[in-house]
Amino acid sequence: MRKLLFGLLPLAFFACTSSSEETSETADQTMTQEQKYAEDAHSYSEPNSAVVKHLDLDLYVNFEIKKIKGIATYKIETSEGATQIVFDTWKLDVGMVKDGQGNELEFEMGEYDPTFGSPLIVNLGENTKEVSITYMTNPEAKALQWLSPEQTAGKAMPFLFTQSQAILARSWVPCQDSPGIRFTYTANVQVSKGMLALMSAVNPQEKSEDGKYRFTMEQPIPSYLMAMAVGDIEFAPIGDRTGVYAEPSMLEASAYEFDEMDEMLVAAEELYGAYVWERYDLIVLPPSFPFGGMENPRLTFCTPTIIAGDRSLTALVAHELAHSWSGNLVTNATWDDFWLNEGFTVYFERRIMEAVYGREYSEMLAELGMQDVKGTVDRLGHEHGDTHLKLDLDGRDPDEGLTDIAYEKGYFFLRTIEEAVGREKFDAFLKGYFNENAFEVMDTEGFLTILNEKLLVTEELQNAVNVKAWVYGPGLPESFPDVNSSRFDAVESAAEKWIGGTPADELNTAEWTTHEWLHFLRNLPNELNTEKLAELDNAFGFTNSGNNEILAAWFQHTIRNGYTAADPAVEAFLISVGRRKFLTPTYEALIEADPSKEKARAIYAKARPNYHAVSTGTMDALLDWNSENS
Repeated sequence: MRKLLFGLLPLAFFACTSSSEETSETADQTMTQEQKYAEDAHSYSEPNSAVVKHLDLDLYVNFEIKKIKGIATYKIETSEGATQIVFDTWKLDVGMVKDGQGNELEFEMGEYDPTFGSPLIVNLGENTKEVSITYMTNPEAKALQWLSPEQTAGKAMPFLFTQSQAILARSWVPCQDSPGIRFTYTANVQVSKGMLALMSAVNPQEKSEDGKYRFTMEQPIPSYLMAMAVGDIEFAPIGDRTGVYAEPSMLEASAYEFDEMDEMLVAAEELYGAYVWERYDLIVLPPSFPFGGMENPRLTFCTPTIIAGDRSLTALVAHELAHSWSGNLVTNATWDDFWLNEGFTVYFERRIMEAVYGREYSEMLAELGMQDVKGTVDRLGHEHGDTHLKLDLDGRDPDEGLTDIAYEKGYFFLRTIEEAVGREKFDAFLKGYFNENAFEVMDTEGFLTILNEKLLVTEELQNAVNVKAWVYGPGLPESFPDVNSSRFDAVESAAEKWIGGTPADELNTAEWTTHEWLHFLRNLPNELNTEKLAELDNAFGFTNSGNNEILAAWFQHTIRNGYTAADPAVEAFLISVGRRKFLTPTYEALIEADPSKEKARAIYAKARPNYHAVSTGTMDALLDWNSENS
């Protein structure tokens, strides 16, 4: 066993740490034999022996050394005879572990794995019901992105944000890092004066004078939904239950873009029941955020790439809002069951968008999703295991297998069920599913049992849906539903006219949304000469578009066909945007155009410092990048 020396956190700050009496009462702290947790190949924890139930977290955020100093105090439940509790960590410097009475507990750090980190094994006393871990993060912590003032919109203060999904929470908090383990938490956070700290919890709306903040999350959540952001951040209300946080220079544009959040929330509740998280706020992060959005409870993290100025990309908000039911309320038991989070959420998102904007609008989204999933199947291979809904990610970083198969194949599976049983029955089924399994976890087999018992009750319905092919089979089943958008028919007609010789500036595009422009760009021939690309650019201003979705689609054509007029915009885009959805196809196009990867690597050398670890992990592999390149 080892005990490491550890730099103490500021005592004045932790004088306000909550005592165990202040936390909410937990259930009986000895587990019964009936309480079982799914076996999770991506976590060292052994929850059927000892499991966390509540966390009191004290954090000191130090921008100078790019480290967080913390004390994580857990209330735990143990099975009879349990002598150890195991936590997941990734390069955490653990200094001391104590029980609830202040007695030091022996611990050891297990063997380190670059993907999964190290198990922290703590020896328990006979009646240990509380474990307190003093620790410090590593500057390389995968969940944390420390941004310099120059990397922010305001250029005045540094910024920090976390990204815990899928198994990165362990790099900033010692935890049982499995989606199947839920706990409540409180947190005290100390940051520099003049900065606002936010978490996936009850949040402040104004900066404190001393940089101290206290947070509470009374609903149990898994570790991947632990989140924090710190920076020069301000708040603007949208409705009684909704609002937006952003850097001051981004706040007005963000509030305008998300003005329909309240309407989306009402539409969601009318579909599948009450929103149980009190508030739904979101924060617009700096551009290095690697995803479109992250559904952290009460505070969605989102990319500024959806700020288009015309509210045309707010389907992402509907998606993250939908996660408040599918994912946050009923959670996949392991990452092999990821489709239960994302397939349901895409289905729910499109129902919200249909309620707010109409069926024709949501069908455009569905058709774009169909194009995406067919492209993914073609890229992976029609027999590839990652094209199954039920995944087998054992031994792999789960992030590698979390493609849009879970999102879009999952959506079309649920749409197939809806069309087989009728929307009214399917809505009643889903509402009951969320209500009856609230704050619980679900695996694929458990959901399919419920589905067959309550909805697909006849052999005829089971055959019509063909669950086995959808869930356990590769590729896309023959029962894949039809999607046909009349608005896209008009787009295809316009594309054909232009290819046939009609000048670009004579096409009727005045009422097109982002989705129609994307469909137009996707339907252009792969091979276009520079004169034709210049004609499009002059007519529609693609290269100088402020819409990142359009830019990413346009660059596929400019890179492939040597339209060098767009090269500076491509480089600027890759340097300023960290969203992996855009980075991967753009770098892939550069590599296809120049297999030596020289040009792509030259841009990446400039851009890499602006990317989160989630994105650099993917791009490093794509570009054969290593420490010698840095």
